[in-house]
Amino acid sequence: MAKHAYLAASASKRWLACPPSAKLCAEAEDVGSPYAQQGTDAHSLCEHLLLTALGQESKDPTEDLTWYDQEMQEYAEGYRDFVMEQVEAAKQYCPDPYVCVEQTLDFSKWVPHGYGTGDAVIIADDLLQIIDFKYGVGVLVEAAHNSQLACYGLGALDTFGDLYDIKRIRLSIYQPRRENADTWEISKEDLLAWAENTLAPIAKLAYDGEGEFAAGDHCQFCKVKATCRKRAEYSMELAKYDFAEAPTLDADEIAAILPQIDSLVSWASDIKEYALAQALTGVTYPGWKVVEGRSNRRFTNPEAVAAIVEKAGYEPYEKKLLGITAMQRQLGKKQFEKLLHGFIEKPQGKPVLAPATDTRPEFNTAGNDFMEDYDYE
Repeated sequence: MAKHAYLAASASKRWLACPPSAKLCAEAEDVGSPYAQQGTDAHSLCEHLLLTALGQESKDPTEDLTWYDQEMQEYAEGYRDFVMEQVEAAKQYCPDPYVCVEQTLDFSKWVPHGYGTGDAVIIADDLLQIIDFKYGVGVLVEAAHNSQLACYGLGALDTFGDLYDIKRIRLSIYQPRRENADTWEISKEDLLAWAENTLAPIAKLAYDGEGEFAAGDHCQFCKVKATCRKRAEYSMELAKYDFAEAPTLDADEIAAILPQIDSLVSWASDIKEYALAQALTGVTYPGWKVVEGRSNRRFTNPEAVAAIVEKAGYEPYEKKLLGITAMQRQLGKKQFEKLLHGFIEKPQGKPVLAPATDTRPEFNTAGNDFMEDYDYE
């Protein structure tokens, strides 16, 4: 297998933290995901809308998109508007910013065979901006110290650095389904220092299949996360705790356990999912077997059932107001705001535990009427 498959910028968070995982993932079977196709469709639509807004020729791809719907259209339009706002803002630095759409960016000077695609690249004299569209909803993506965007910034510097006197690199994430538009800026000197001192040395280790395995939150999208021995050792080590002899845990002990819970639950779920998939192919695990799970009853012919119930004099359907998301999708964002903006409220969210570093304000539990009605079960 060609080594160029190892070091994708999109996976750089993982291979920078765990260099030898690059080779393992390159050798593992690539299992397709419907979410990947959904993201690809959304990117195609974003490209078309942005090119059109910039006055360039582009064929409307919607009829060829598997996942296209009104929601995708609105999110893509939001991305287009965000990029165009950045283009307008860039005009304060120069009257005619240079804008690239779906630009191939080569950062192989630091990462062997390293290249990727910048969704939008804006250059305004000393300012270079990379904008990356994320359609995923499961993980909130931040711009600060984002290694994928940093690699794209390096690629853009290598491509355009001789033509423009770039001094600042601005990295932006636009993730509409998480209402996340995040931007971070780094100087050219600091980006190049990171590339030389961190990125390039680790990329060489990863390219050669060397370095130390390391487990952490970067394991989430690793192809071998279920069977990785280092992750298993890491998770089992997290599960160990030198408890005091007291019959109950005190606040300090619980505080030490809380940061470990999500990682342990994720690892356990990955093991169970992998084991079931393997068992269905014939792999046996001592003491375990595959059985039929619980299922719910359903009508074999809903239309016939409705007709029979109506003939008997009963109403087979329930009438229910659409939820906010479904209603907005049906009306369209502008019409939704026009008709219903005075009828929307956002109740206070349920309290959740979060690290002290979380940017949300602390929930005031003292004398809060909400606490009296909250069901903890």
